[in-house]
Amino acid sequence: MVSKATPPQIKPIHYLAYGFLGFIFGITLIKSEVVSWFRIQEMFRLQAFHMYGVIGSAVLVAGISLFLIKRFGARDVHDRPVMVAPKEMNGGINVSVGGLLFGFGWALTGACPGPLYALIGSGFSVMIASLLSALLGTWVYGILKPRLPH
Repeated sequence: MVSKATPPQIKPIHYLAYGFLGFIFGITLIKSEVVSWFRIQEMFRLQAFHMYGVIGSAVLVAGISLFLIKRFGARDVHDRPVMVAPKEMNGGINVSVGGLLFGFGWALTGACPGPLYALIGSGFSVMIASLLSALLGTWVYGILKPRLPH
């Protein structure tokens, strides 16, 4: 673990790199149509495979990436080992309820939180309401977290 007394210093060039990668990721989301309200509705109505293929590909890439990180002992930009903490599922109830809430919000708004900035940047200003709702939900969770079962 990293000592709380000496946090690692992030160089300004890292912020530029993160911003550039975010910019490229946003373009990828727009061009692949995964932020399209119509594509999302097709997915929830089981009318097209497009979104399931994208999500399945993401799960596959994440699985392979985690395997490689663990197998080769990957290190972060501060030369610390990358650690993946095990998750407690508690019977899966917390994950199931959270997933259902996330899915309901996704189906109602037509957007998951990840591409909200890309949608707003593409001119869909109505998504500002979704962004503000996501921020409000995060704030409420932060307040209720001590009272919730974890």
